[in-house]
Amino acid sequence: MNCKVEKSELSGSLVCPPNKSYTHRAIFLASLAGKGSKVENVLFSADTVATMEACKNLGAQIQRKESSILVPIPIGGGKFVPEINAENSGTTIRIASAIASLFDHTTTLTGDDSLQKRPMQPLLDALESIGAKCSSTDGKPPIKVQGKILGGDVTIPGNLSSQFISALLICAPLTEKGLNIVIEDNLVSKPYLDATIATMRKYGVSVQTLIPYKRYNISPQIYKETTFIVPIDFSSLALLLSASVLCGEKFSIKGNIGNLPQGDEVFIDIIEQLGVKVSIQDENIAIETPEKLNGGRFDLSNSPDLLPPLSILVLKSSNPIEIVNVKHARLKETDRIAIVARELTKLGIKVEEKDDGMILHPVDNLKGASLNSENDHRLFMAFCIAGMFVGDCTVSDPESVKVSYPNFIEEMRKLGAKISVQ
Repeated sequence: MNCKVEKSELSGSLVCPPNKSYTHRAIFLASLAGKGSKVENVLFSADTVATMEACKNLGAQIQRKESSILVPIPIGGGKFVPEINAENSGTTIRIASAIASLFDHTTTLTGDDSLQKRPMQPLLDALESIGAKCSSTDGKPPIKVQGKILGGDVTIPGNLSSQFISALLICAPLTEKGLNIVIEDNLVSKPYLDATIATMRKYGVSVQTLIPYKRYNISPQIYKETTFIVPIDFSSLALLLSASVLCGEKFSIKGNIGNLPQGDEVFIDIIEQLGVKVSIQDENIAIETPEKLNGGRFDLSNSPDLLPPLSILVLKSSNPIEIVNVKHARLKETDRIAIVARELTKLGIKVEEKDDGMILHPVDNLKGASLNSENDHRLFMAFCIAGMFVGDCTVSDPESVKVSYPNFIEEMRKLGAKISVQ
């Protein structure tokens, strides 16, 4: 399927969806705690439903109610199903693999074609070093994991994905010895590790930080029953703010930001550097945009999901936008650097693709084009927003939004977006 997207002016307001990363973490930890643990303001998307199903296959009982879930029986307490399909979700397969290693049975974990291209070997090596038996398909899914890990000292690289370390942190307190984690190389996406630790703290588990983003100690502990409220998703908010910058200041966004760490919150600082005025009052976010944006150089090493919404802002910029230190964006659902560079070139933008980012040069004459999102949810949404600014565009794979923002097209239409599914 494709979407036809015409030049659009947005007005009105909408509520920003809940945070996908915190929803994943809260579902896993509530499922480890059990005893009636509750998660409220849940984002129900393809990725987070995959996490729910993974937890059920690991023995948890999960009751879904409107915008919340309840977990009366924890992981390990119910029927075990030896196969987990994480669909398109890297977070799901990585954390579920670590949790599966806590048990002495064998679990097979796989996913869709995209997920089967994503690296798993660093996590599998780490789990094997503390007692698991693992196998994979050239370091990628499908994989098999058999425990039982006992804990101890573990070393893992941090330059590919912080999800590997989050997975180890989450299973660490449930091992016999706890874990001493040493992270080699420079850790990417650091705020996601902070999010994991903050969520664990909500469930009664403490993590001792010996050297930030380098060394952690987690002693044996028990996850405690709690109610966790998921905040809004700054990754989705960044896309909505880009839509507001490009397609209408009369469009405002509502939502409870909360006080939990989110790396993509830096997008507000980024657009302010570009010349946008941001106002946040009583859970309402509104902007004032100059005729042309400033351009600038932006390090996205800790926030790779900001690559799509930032890159499309070059459409309204008077100066180049340079994005650096985001090589790990090539290991997301797609190679987002290559695809963004290729597709924005179709609109007339001059793009210099780098190994770890790109330089986007604005042009005066933009043109409509057929944009291929490669079934990547964040690229689809970014390209739709670009199409609303340029006009006369088609964007492939609208069904991809089920991963993180199932109501994206419907909500854009309510604001005045001219988007039709073909």
